[in-house]
Amino acid sequence: MRTDSILHLTSCVTSVLATVVRNARQTNTVRFLQVAFDTTGESFLAGDHHGNIYVFDISRNRFKLVQKTGQACTALAFNLRRTTEFLAALADYSFKCFDKDTRQLVSWMRGHEGAISSLSVHSSGSYAISTSSDTAQLWNLDTFQRKRKLNVRQSVGIQKVFFLPHSNTILSCFSDDSIFAWESDTLFCKYQLPVPQDGPRIHYRTFAVTQDGKTLAAAGRSSLVHLWCLDSRQLLRVIQMPPNVKSVRFVDFLPDSFDGGSNQILGILSQDGVMRFINIQSCKQIFEIGFHEDAITLAAICPKGHHIVAVMDSGALRIYDVRSLTPEISKPPQPLLKQVTKGKSSERSGLKMKVYTGAGQRPVKTSGRRIQSKVLPSAVSTLDDKENYLPNGLNKKRLQALLRAFGEYPAKYRMFIWRSLLHLPENHAAFSSLTDKGLHSAYMCLQERYPIKSHKLQRGLQRVLSALAHWAAVFGETDYLPLLAFPFVKLFENNPLICFEVVATVIVNWCQHWFEYFPNPPLNVLSLAENVLVHHDKELLQHFVACGVTSQLYAWPLLETLFSEVLMREEWLKLFDNVFSNHPSFLLMAVVAYVTCCRAPLLLCTERKDFEYFFHHRNSLDISAMLKEAYRLMDSTPADIHPSSALSDFEPLTQGQYPIFNKYPTFIVEYQSQERERIRQQEVEYLRERQDVQELHAEAVRQQAEFEAWYKQQELLLQGEEQRRRILQEEESKLAQQRARLAAMKRELKVKELNLIDSSRRRFLKHQQDQRRIQLKRLDDEIQRKVLMLEESLAEVGQMEVDADWQAEVIKRLENAKERQEKQRERLVNLSKQTRSKEEEVVQLMLEVEGKQVRIHMLKAWSHDTI
Repeated sequence: MRTDSILHLTSCVTSVLATVVRNARQTNTVRFLQVAFDTTGESFLAGDHHGNIYVFDISRNRFKLVQKTGQACTALAFNLRRTTEFLAALADYSFKCFDKDTRQLVSWMRGHEGAISSLSVHSSGSYAISTSSDTAQLWNLDTFQRKRKLNVRQSVGIQKVFFLPHSNTILSCFSDDSIFAWESDTLFCKYQLPVPQDGPRIHYRTFAVTQDGKTLAAAGRSSLVHLWCLDSRQLLRVIQMPPNVKSVRFVDFLPDSFDGGSNQILGILSQDGVMRFINIQSCKQIFEIGFHEDAITLAAICPKGHHIVAVMDSGALRIYDVRSLTPEISKPPQPLLKQVTKGKSSERSGLKMKVYTGAGQRPVKTSGRRIQSKVLPSAVSTLDDKENYLPNGLNKKRLQALLRAFGEYPAKYRMFIWRSLLHLPENHAAFSSLTDKGLHSAYMCLQERYPIKSHKLQRGLQRVLSALAHWAAVFGETDYLPLLAFPFVKLFENNPLICFEVVATVIVNWCQHWFEYFPNPPLNVLSLAENVLVHHDKELLQHFVACGVTSQLYAWPLLETLFSEVLMREEWLKLFDNVFSNHPSFLLMAVVAYVTCCRAPLLLCTERKDFEYFFHHRNSLDISAMLKEAYRLMDSTPADIHPSSALSDFEPLTQGQYPIFNKYPTFIVEYQSQERERIRQQEVEYLRERQDVQELHAEAVRQQAEFEAWYKQQELLLQGEEQRRRILQEEESKLAQQRARLAAMKRELKVKELNLIDSSRRRFLKHQQDQRRIQLKRLDDEIQRKVLMLEESLAEVGQMEVDADWQAEVIKRLENAKERQEKQRERLVNLSKQTRSKEEEVVQLMLEVEGKQVRIHMLKAWSHDTI
């Protein structure tokens, strides 16, 4: 793998592909915590305690940083329906969904109050279960909404809740060793496994299920491993680990391509950091990884069983190649045909078995059904020629004899036998170079022509067809190629490389001469089938001719779809067991056999549309009788009309690079390709122009909307202005009225003020006059009294002349009294003036007080009117 500034990868022993060490600032090692494989098994995620998540591509020898979460990961899941997305549980008790290509956060899910210990994704990739010690929650990954929540008593913690493979059943395992199975839709409890009563408690804490969902392995704080049969819900076996194993940290089954999902090898990681892989049937230890000085803390096993990624105690990652760990893993299955020999009978006693070291052979599981014995041709045991030698130690002649005897290959070995018969080279680099070119322009809109419900199948088909189109230009112009490739895409859904090579091998060998008349159907090949039909069933061919039915109507629909439209899955697999085991001409014989086996209903058909319907839909047909008829045609057809004379023998794909495929009229394909490219360019130009028109239209609509909004706003502004003008006019009218009322009140107050001043003045003048009158009266009285007194004095003076001096003195006193009276009068005048000024000040103060009261009254009245 390539080096990076923060990741250092070193190669070790042959079984270790690489060791990954993450350093920070060239000094401290950053520990990896979690790993998880994707469904293909070629890529895996790894998260460290700094929150960095990397994706490693083993097949391409690459890695890259896909996310920086800033928090340590507690669990990872990389097998969602959208293959570019993954789940990461974080230390803040939440988990997030990210896209590894765009590095964008897709969703953030919360709800746990403790650390999430595991994430389990349904086989469809649409649902997930997050588990913590206090609760388990079921999530819909399409909407990222929580559907259900499982709460438990505080005294009973949850160990793990997970989906069974390819099932809607959920297993929940608790700290009291109880295990329940639930329906995921209704959460109806299906069953409970009995808690073992014999012996000490195991304290389950780690669990694993085989790929077929039938066997459960459970272990914990003990050296015992329990194997449960989920069909019978009984304890199947108890495995006793070696004495140095005190507890088990982790268990997982090692998948095998040849066991049909009933995995036979169990990986057991114990407290000493060693992971032992044990055959659960023979209890033999096959191999082990890790040791005490370099202990393993966690491991993840590839879904294909090819690689193991271990998190070491040092924090590094170690990638193991399983096939190099032991020769037992890379061995093919044992022969299906065995000879009975005498030997000592061995009987297994008891349920408990001890593990012992040593290389054990892979056990062969039987399907459980009783197979009738048949006598095989004697040539089976004698032919060992190199011509019939197949990879993995198989022999083609022996397989053909087995196929003639039983009609089909065993289901769990079928894919292995097919890969051996077809000599698939598994050119990873060549296939990667084709897929790296991306989607071919001819299949960009494949879903519009061939809509498929499963998005995974749709993408797989698109990927394989694009690789074929990049391999040879003709496959980008072949209309029926999706029909031909689809059954293989569905069969090899999880292995695109094998799917591509199977389809390419079928095209090169069983589709010989199909493209010589391209883009027309292969008339030369159809004529071969018609020659066989006319030789063996002339009546049926004459009926076809009479009804205007040609080989393009009765043979070509079967060939271009490879019988996938007219056969059920099991029938189709049985047919291609025989097709791949024989000469390429057998496919044409199968077409003729299908027609002849259906001759009775075909002879009743007279309308062309009936024939078209017949050869595009399933019909009641005995596939075994059809294959028997195909073999009869292969053996009884004369050599001059036998298709094998026109078709070459089987030629496998070459190792390293795929061969050049040019068996087609290149000028037509190039012309069609150029026309398609021209049409595509025109379509792109049209789409661009339409996009421009749509943008212009959208801009015009936007501007029109803006104008309408502006006009509406102006109208609203005018309405608001008019309304405010009316309000101002009303306010001005109210103000004028208030001003008139205020002027009237001012006039009234002025009149009152004048009246008050006048009355005060009159009252003051009257008071002054009264005071003067009183003073004058008092003076008059004084004068009269004094006059009287003077008169008396004068009389006395007159009478008494002696008192003349005294009289003069009286006169003088009178004059002094007059002067004093004048001064008193002046003082009264001054006092009157001062009194008048004081009265004016009092009047002014009274006016000011009354004015303030009037203004307050007016303001209150104005405020009331305004409100």
